[in-house]
Order: sequence, then C-alpha cells, then structure tokens
Amino acid sequence: MALAQELVVDELKVKKAVQSGMPLTITTFTLPHEIEMYIEQVITVFLKQVAQDKLKDYLVYCVQELAGNAKKANTKRVYFMERGLDLTNKEDYKAGMATFKEDTLSNIAYYLHLQKTKGLYIKLILQIKGNVIYVEVRNNVAVTKTELIRIHDKLARSRQYNNLEEALSQVLDDSEGAGLGLVILVLMLKKMGLDEDCFDILGTEKETIARIVIPLDQTRTENLTLLSATIVNNVNSLPKFPENIIQVQKMIGDPKAEMADIAQRISMDPALTADLLKIVNSAQYMLLKKVDSISDAVKMVGMRGIKNLLYSYGTLKVLGDETAEKKQLWEHSFKTAFYAYNLIKNFHKNKKLVDDAYVGGILHDMGKIIFAHVHPELLEKIKEFCTEKNLPASTFEDLAAGMNHAEIGALIAEKWNFPESLVNAIRFHHDPSAAPANDKDLVATVYLANMFCEYENSNVTFDQFEPSVLNMFGLTSKKRIDNLLEHFSQGFKRENL
Repeated sequence: MALAQELVVDELKVKKAVQSGMPLTITTFTLPHEIEMYIEQVITVFLKQVAQDKLKDYLVYCVQELAGNAKKANTKRVYFMERGLDLTNKEDYKAGMATFKEDTLSNIAYYLHLQKTKGLYIKLILQIKGNVIYVEVRNNVAVTKTELIRIHDKLARSRQYNNLEEALSQVLDDSEGAGLGLVILVLMLKKMGLDEDCFDILGTEKETIARIVIPLDQTRTENLTLLSATIVNNVNSLPKFPENIIQVQKMIGDPKAEMADIAQRISMDPALTADLLKIVNSAQYMLLKKVDSISDAVKMVGMRGIKNLLYSYGTLKVLGDETAEKKQLWEHSFKTAFYAYNLIKNFHKNKKLVDDAYVGGILHDMGKIIFAHVHPELLEKIKEFCTEKNLPASTFEDLAAGMNHAEIGALIAEKWNFPESLVNAIRFHHDPSAAPANDKDLVATVYLANMFCEYENSNVTFDQFEPSVLNMFGLTSKKRIDNLLEHFSQGFKRENL
C-alpha cells in the first residue's frame, strides 16, 4: 500500500496571514488522520506567530473535537438521505438514530465516500481580527432546531463541571448528561482562561459554525498599540501633507466657496493641474471627451471626486518616492483601486461610492507604505523607544512585517484629517464585518478588491473570501470570481498600456 503524501505547512503563508489579518482555511471532506496531523501543525505555527504557544495542546484538542463532531453531523445527513428519513421529523429522527451508529461504523468508508461525493465539507478557519483570534470549524449542513437545542443543553451541562474527575463521575453515570468530548472541550477552554461567552455553536441556512474567540495576550496587544501610536506620532519626520492641497481641501469644505474659485486655486499650481487632468482623463472616469481645463474637470467629476483625487494625489506625493519595495506597494494599491472602482460600477452604480472606492483602494495600505518610507533617524528613534519601554524586538518586527498596518494607516489618515469614510476603508479593509454601518458598502468593496489582487497572485484561495461580502456582490462561486477577475485584469492592463 502506498504511503499517503505528507502535508507540509507553508510557514511563510501562515506568517503572512497572521500579519495581514487574512483567514487561513483548511477544508476536508473525510477528515483522514493525515489532515488531523496537518491541522495540528498549522495551529502550532499560527500560535507561535502570535506568541500564544502555551495554548497549543488545548486548542488542538478543541479543534479536533469540533471537527470530529462536524464529520459526524455530515455522516448523519448522508445516512438519513440514504434511508429516506427526514431529520426534522420526530419519528424519523428516532428511527434513524436507533441504527445510525452501528450501521455507519460497520461501513464507514461508504458513508465517507458519500459525504465527499455530495460535497459535504469540514472547514477550519483561523484568523486574527484586531486583537482577537477567531477559530471556526464549519460544516455545510444546516443544523436543525432540535439539534441546536440539544447542543446548547449539552453546553450548559458541560459548564457546571470544574474538573475532569467531577465530570467523569457524573457524565458516565448519566445517560442524559453532556457528551464527554464536549465536557473536556469546555474544560480546555477554561484552562485557556476563556469564559463561556468565548465559545458558541450557531447555525445558518447553509452551515453549522462552531466558533472560539481568543483575545490576544494583553501585554502583546498593549505593546503593538503603544508602538503603533509612537510611530504615527513620529510621522512628523516625514514630509507634511502638501500645503497646496490642504488649501484646496479647505476651500472644498467651505460651503460658501464657489466651484469657479476652487478651479482657479487648483489652476495656480501647474504640476497639480497637469496631474489631476491626467487622472481625470484616464479610463477611471470614462469621459466622452477629453477634458483640458480644471474648470471642466471639476464640473465633470464633481466636488467629491476632486476632493478624493486630492487625498490620493497628496498621499502619493508624500510617500511615493521610487524604492523597489514602495513601487510594488503602490502598484498593488492602484490595481486595488481599479478593481474597487469596477466592482462599484458593475454592482452598485452609486456615484458617491465610485469616487470613494477608487481612492479607498489607493490608500488602503498606507500603513505598509509608511514603513517602506521609514528614514534611518525615525527607525533609530523607534528602536530607542522600544529599549526605553522594554518592548521585545518582535513587537517592532511584527509591525514592520505588516501586523497592525490597517490601524497604523487609519491613525495617519486621521492625523492628516482624511474624511471618516476613507479612514474606515483603511482601518477595516481586512475586517469588513467590523466596519460602521454607514461605510459597510465602501469597506466591503475595498476588502474585495484587495482580496482579488491577493487571489490573482495566489496568496489566498477561494475559501478565504468572506462569504457575506461575496453574497453582497452575488459572487457565490469560484467560477464567477475567476471570470470577473479575468475581465478586470485585462482592463487594468489596457489602462496601463
């Protein structure tokens, strides 16, 4: 018999996911032993990246228990389907469960094959959002109301035990008690210092989701926050936001200012005029005729559009000198902007969102670009601060590698008085579910455009897209994303040519 090919953890991929806040996903249909071992290795590497190694054994047990339960739930579905029984019917449920265990264990290979054929998966998701680790085990069958009541009842019973000895003495003697696996899981969560609010099992129309929420180590979080604030406070060592653009922004914000006066003020700066006309005449705006004057540009693009152009143009002027690293970051930013613009154009057709999405795409990685701009004297100042506050070297290394870059970018945008919508597009572009309600559409668009770029570069897979955002855009299959991205990519290449 041939040995199964060993699965090797891509540590660089895990590290990048931790630093950028992107989800790591592992999907399996049958949960063989080699996948269980691979999951353990991924969890080990993931926790090491966030200095939570001590949680490894506890979390591995919890994930294996939840994955095993998900696998069993999938087996139950195919077993009931094979027998023509309805899970939601009380009599059918009783009849099916009477023989379920014996029948499936005696022919488990057949039922696992059925699960794979019908596409019933078990999916593990690991992700850092803000200062919290989210661990989810999902399977794509809807939990019935009766099952959910039973699960929550078992959870409630499990939480009454304080140690394994106490649990064993009661569970083994009580046929109505909580399952021993769930009891141990709850005890493991307690060992990790988590309260009952940190674990839940919920159901949607398409999935059952078991979720564990683990706050990052408080000291580590405080160190990241403190150092992020220090870096932002020292942005004074960078060039200031261009004064000519600040003056125009003030005029745009003045309700008494006339459009003609704003156009005249912009026209006084030949370089700014030339660059804005170049942008306005690009494919982004798809104007019917070429615009030759700022006065016409302001009329065609509108005040909001000109205002947003000035934010992105000014940021590029401050942070846009040509190092290889920064060139790559800006190329990614402009592609994200192009994709965000086309997403709105194709799916929302909201003029205000078109303007905001484009500039949000350009500015979303400001936090990373700032680090690419760090001058030696600022670097030295930050290192001195780390020494003075006794911060570990890993804190600065994490920030330099991209961790917390969304928050750093948002703090700088606030410092430069960017509008709240753009600040939120920067702050939440990896966590659209946390965005304020008013800006959810904008943030979701920038998030999806950024993920398109990562997907195109094979840095993420289809499984790593946020399902709720895909649903917003009606992109429910990998094929639809592939087709749309091909269209967008060709358009971006044509514009650059």
